[in-house]
Amino acid sequence: MSGPPAYLLSRWVFLRLLGLIYLIAFASLATQVTGLVGADGILPAGPYLDRLRDTYGAQAYRLFPTLLWVSSNDLSLTGLCWLGAGLAALLVAGIAPVAVLVLLWVSYLSLTVVGQTFLGFQWDGLLLEIGLLACFYAPRRWWPTLATEDPPSPLARWLLWWLLFRLMFLSGITKLASGDPTWADWTALTYYYETQPLPLWTGWYAHQLPVWTHRLSAGGMYVIELLLPWAIFLPQRFRRTRLWACAGLVLLQVAIGITGNYGFFSMLSVVLCLTLVDDRGWRRLLPIPRVEPVRMSGSGERQPPSAAGLRRSVATAVATTLFALGGLTFAREIADTVERSGRPSLDLSWSDSVVGLAEPFRSVNGYGLFRVMTVERPEIVIEGSMDGSQWIDWNLRWKPGDPQRRPGLVTPHQPRLDWQLWFAALDPRGAGYWLSPLMMRLLEGAPAVTALVGDAAFADGPPRYLRLAYYDYRFKTPAERMETGTWWHRELVDYLTEPVSLADRR
Repeated sequence: MSGPPAYLLSRWVFLRLLGLIYLIAFASLATQVTGLVGADGILPAGPYLDRLRDTYGAQAYRLFPTLLWVSSNDLSLTGLCWLGAGLAALLVAGIAPVAVLVLLWVSYLSLTVVGQTFLGFQWDGLLLEIGLLACFYAPRRWWPTLATEDPPSPLARWLLWWLLFRLMFLSGITKLASGDPTWADWTALTYYYETQPLPLWTGWYAHQLPVWTHRLSAGGMYVIELLLPWAIFLPQRFRRTRLWACAGLVLLQVAIGITGNYGFFSMLSVVLCLTLVDDRGWRRLLPIPRVEPVRMSGSGERQPPSAAGLRRSVATAVATTLFALGGLTFAREIADTVERSGRPSLDLSWSDSVVGLAEPFRSVNGYGLFRVMTVERPEIVIEGSMDGSQWIDWNLRWKPGDPQRRPGLVTPHQPRLDWQLWFAALDPRGAGYWLSPLMMRLLEGAPAVTALVGDAAFADGPPRYLRLAYYDYRFKTPAERMETGTWWHRELVDYLTEPVSLADRR
């Protein structure tokens, strides 16, 4: 009889992959942060923090925890990003994992607080939540090896698995609970590839598949998201079933990743899924020789029984709290989705104060992307002019703009302005608070903001006038594309703004 599964090698792989994701996230943000929230950015962090302090007083430091209270200038923003990237490299190298993970979590939390709408994506919260749980999962030694590490805490492993279950199951159940007709009749994927935030050229080909293929894919997605996560809780004798479930969950993320641009989201989800693979599974996949654990001796390697007992008690209390908070957010996410669909749902308002205690740390979250499928593709196109009569499109590098441009691959980088403009097109009025500053910064020729746009239409200097055009986009059919060579068909719907100049600043 084989003993219980070991997860030493599994943890070793997980922490290094998590370090790689952190490295991608910080490096990607470092190239954009000054344009988004720098001193001359769209939503400057300094005035934002000042407003929070004026509104909440001393409570602002608790409600919006960030190291950038000390200084939020451009050097601090970019420095914190590159510090995070350096710490991530240390995690990949396996150096002081617990200390490094704590610093990574604090650094990313600090940036998400000042990042405002530009760092409010579900995968930003997912990275924070995984990063926090990894602090409890990592080995405590400063330079651990497979031969000297203590076995990972089962409690910490189950916290990661509980998060994986919530992420996957909520992604499926919220689609059904939303009452969205396209998810109900399994036709959502006939729209998805065309209307996703940053399409990829492979998505154009997927969009051309027959309807029955999209319905079959939707059915497979429901099986993966609603049924396979339950394998996480199976007894050990069903180990193979759990591994097959892991393969199915990973397959879904790969399919998402090869047909769309989702930054580090799909990769991070895969890393979380791989925690289900035990050491036996990894040794079949990786050419790593078996290393027998060496139990270190000596006074410097032991804790007094009282200290060890206290540590276990604290760990158990923290784990129990995180399990409970995760369960509460799980129930609230489903209830909120049902309520937004106009149907009666369970009243969980009593839990607001409990969840509110954890909200500032953004590390216990609800999940559920695309619970309501977007069936049309509105796009905001920035137009510039030097004279107010001749207008030129000022296209962003990655979002759909020029109909002739093939939807390109940008993953694992996440161009956050491109992404946010997709949301703005769905609710232009709600995005006005940052669209107006965006236009002013572009008219001023702010280098950090114009770098986010990336198009060379006004390389010699900013235009005198800007306006926002509102288009409806759709993929060209194969016949249309063969005839015209373009990827998109677009029709002008309206203009969201009149021509704006620097004279309109006040």
